[in-house]
Amino acid sequence: MIAAAIGKARVGGMFWGAQPIDLPADRGGVDPWHMLGRSPPLAYDGNDEAGLLAAMAGHRPVWATAGRFANTFADGLPDPLERLITAWLIDAVAYRDPYSGRPVAIEGAIEQLAFWRGAIDRNRGITVATGMARWKRREVEAMLWGGTALHFESRAGPAIATAHRTGGAIANWATRTPAGLADAARAADITIYPVEDGFLRSAGLGSECHPPHSITLDRTGLHLDPATPCDLEDLIATAPDDPQLLGRAQQLRRVIIAEGISKYAAGSANFDRPTEARRLVLVAGQVENDLSVRLGGAGIESNLELIRRARLAEPDAYLMFKPHPDVDRGHRPGKIADDIALGHVDRVVRDIPMASLLDVVDAVHVLTSLTGFEALLRGCDVIVHGQPFYAGWGLTRDLAPPIPRRQAARKITTDALVAAILILYPRYLDPVTKLPCPPEILTERLAANPVPRETTLTRVRRLQGRVRRALGKLGGAS
Repeated sequence: MIAAAIGKARVGGMFWGAQPIDLPADRGGVDPWHMLGRSPPLAYDGNDEAGLLAAMAGHRPVWATAGRFANTFADGLPDPLERLITAWLIDAVAYRDPYSGRPVAIEGAIEQLAFWRGAIDRNRGITVATGMARWKRREVEAMLWGGTALHFESRAGPAIATAHRTGGAIANWATRTPAGLADAARAADITIYPVEDGFLRSAGLGSECHPPHSITLDRTGLHLDPATPCDLEDLIATAPDDPQLLGRAQQLRRVIIAEGISKYAAGSANFDRPTEARRLVLVAGQVENDLSVRLGGAGIESNLELIRRARLAEPDAYLMFKPHPDVDRGHRPGKIADDIALGHVDRVVRDIPMASLLDVVDAVHVLTSLTGFEALLRGCDVIVHGQPFYAGWGLTRDLAPPIPRRQAARKITTDALVAAILILYPRYLDPVTKLPCPPEILTERLAANPVPRETTLTRVRRLQGRVRRALGKLGGAS
């Protein structure tokens, strides 16, 4: 019954005047809210909850037959609508939180259903997905479901044909675009929306085939590309000054810090701050061919160049370099031999979680890495050499050319940045129930289960990385 309260119910027994609408036998999920308020008025079977919805929406229902709802409106007693809501939506139903199973009040149930409806509405019109590896498709489909089937295609031709047949847009993983897709979509007037990993991704690495539990889809541009506007940039610039939203952002930030949650959570060793009284600075390594580096690196293309620049900017600091975990495990390019790195930094750190480092350092140097945003959450001094989405808003020290669009925006607070980046922009999936969820649920799951679940595929990927590292050492030795 509560599902109908936000328009997710099946509708039956609905008539135009006294003439029944010719609906197929298997009507599936029909949204009753689109029927309400039409003229002439609709008539309802006396037991049809759509009639109750009509009354709740301010329309006087016309009853074609007797029944529990019609009888209450016809009994002559006062407040029939209030009595029906109390009887059928409050007293007759026990509600439970879908993520925890704990009892929840009707207001919480309505809020949750409204969240799901909003999630579905955000995805409407997306019917095809491309560039999605098979091991992540189940999670991606759940996060992009818009009420109709999502068709996965690997090649441009079938993707365009399916999008044309279904009248929808294509969601494309930005770093795995099928050859010829952009030109074919342009010729066929098919829209492509870029998809990327979210910023609270999962407990494991994507390079080791751990599926994402957060993604982003941008209908305006690509948030990794500073050359063009995007939805995320607009959300940051126009984030509402809403105390409730900012309060959520502040609490989310506190949980992330307290639980040591990071997109790059690899590592388990403890870290003790060096005894020297010098300024402690971290340089975050990156995958050198990453799309964010290619588009937003401001001409810097290597980790070696980044640490050289960091040392020039911090001549007296205790400088540490942490390689990107995908690079360190042999999956992606960007490796620097330790002896070369130590010509510019004081220490190379590996098996230490990023969150543990960010809790103690004074500053972070990044190119486009999400580490810079995670450092902002913890109040670190963030020096940015590239043009990532979180730079240019007055919260970071930017060494790359400025982005006028961002400079023109109003002053942004850290909590407003968090609200846009972690609450308003991504899509999240609960790894336990596989239901779309708000970020608070995912952070709760990540805090409770920080070690990713192993599968045959993840073990094979880790073995591949070890082989690549071994071959790289042999090549270096020769």
